[in-house]
Amino acid sequence: MTDNHQDITGSTINLSLISHTNAGKTTLARTLLGRDVGEVRDAAHVTDLSQAYPMLSTKQGDVLMLWDTPGFGDTARLLRRLKMSGNPIGWIMTQVWDRFADRPLWCSQQAMRNAREQADVILYLVNACEDPQDAAYVDMEMQILSWIGKPVVLLLNQIGPPPESDREAQEEQKWRAHLQRFTILRAVLTLDAFARCWVQEGVLLDTVASLLPISKQSAFSALSSAWREHTLSCFHDAMAILAAQLARTACDREIVSNPSWASRIGGLIKSFSHNALSDKDIAMQRMAERLDDDIRSTTDRLILRHGLQGHAAQEILRRLHDDYIANMPLNTNTAAIFGGLLSGALSGLAADIAAGGLTFGGGMVAGGITGALGASGLAHGYNLIKGKTPSIRWSAEFYEGLVRSALLRYLAVAHFGRGRGEFAQSEHPTFWQQAVTDTVSSVRAEIRAIWALGKSADDIDRITQQIETVLTLCAARLLIALYPSAAAIFHPDGAE
Repeated sequence: MTDNHQDITGSTINLSLISHTNAGKTTLARTLLGRDVGEVRDAAHVTDLSQAYPMLSTKQGDVLMLWDTPGFGDTARLLRRLKMSGNPIGWIMTQVWDRFADRPLWCSQQAMRNAREQADVILYLVNACEDPQDAAYVDMEMQILSWIGKPVVLLLNQIGPPPESDREAQEEQKWRAHLQRFTILRAVLTLDAFARCWVQEGVLLDTVASLLPISKQSAFSALSSAWREHTLSCFHDAMAILAAQLARTACDREIVSNPSWASRIGGLIKSFSHNALSDKDIAMQRMAERLDDDIRSTTDRLILRHGLQGHAAQEILRRLHDDYIANMPLNTNTAAIFGGLLSGALSGLAADIAAGGLTFGGGMVAGGITGALGASGLAHGYNLIKGKTPSIRWSAEFYEGLVRSALLRYLAVAHFGRGRGEFAQSEHPTFWQQAVTDTVSSVRAEIRAIWALGKSADDIDRITQQIETVLTLCAARLLIALYPSAAAIFHPDGAE
């Protein structure tokens, strides 16, 4: 996040991103910068010269620069070259011979010299999939970083899906213990280029702040404040986007005819033959289609607001099927009438509608299920509003499930690193679902009250505001539960 209106009175703080070749530096740089820089390929030495990019800036001219450097290649030879660079023969070898005879080695040397001259803090990426005991090259690279002589923050990259906090802490401690003899190592953090959460960037900034000289502390404090303002703006915008969709869903309804008992019996018989759809079936499908379109467009807006590319594909939304069905209680009346098999199909249909698509066989199967349920007076996932003009709307249970699904979608987008390319939903950690369920359960009364307001559908602005407040509270609690250090971002003064 940069500011184009700068003067020249500020300070420049340099972070050098360094790692073994093909370890994901440029991927992480894209994630941290929020834009595409450099070239990302599964090959060695893709980056052959150090490149500096503005990461943060203030109107006072303070700038945080992120340097993407050539990766370490032949670490042993590089270490020998750097040690001999102070004598005349060594200078010829490093500055003349290697430049033409071994360009990757020469580029690595230039990167190390650049870091020695420019960097305030070194960000050293390691592949967390490897055991530190097996990564022999890390020891040699730490020797090179000792030659640079700047404080080092080791970043665990390629750790896979977001882990639970205790496992994350264990991984960090394992690397810290292995490299404790290197006095330049000041911190070990998890920051996966593919699945980091934005609050982890705040932890990185706080760590960097503690390593800077006093002369740069004031400038970095201003830069950190700019980052917090920018990221919290994105967070609140995301909550507003999701709240608007949930408010529309709370108010959505379809007018249905008031059938006679003969028509109801006919509908029940017709449902078992899976033939024509009733008026109520058609109304339900129209609601499902609107919800499908709304979830897709809302997810697209969420992706765009986070500086990502891509669209909400069917596979993304289908992931919510399992999220929803695992938490949706079965309708006992329906189960008693039609048996467990039909109840299971119904839960699947409700979950599938929440996920954004009628993939349980399309209209014919959906019509059969909902038609049969129409005879019992209550379709699972729908609520019948009686009166002169009967109508159907989403049920309170179903609506609560949509709130859970919205929070899970937010977590998925908030953890997606731009360096991965276009957004695509991957398997999310199972502990997310339990965390979301527990968080939403704690505000069930508030959610049900908001759903009840939607019955009249005459004040959607009020409903939007109230559900946004609940979503914001839930999302903040989730992020703090998953990343306890996030409390300082949401409550910088220590207040709850």
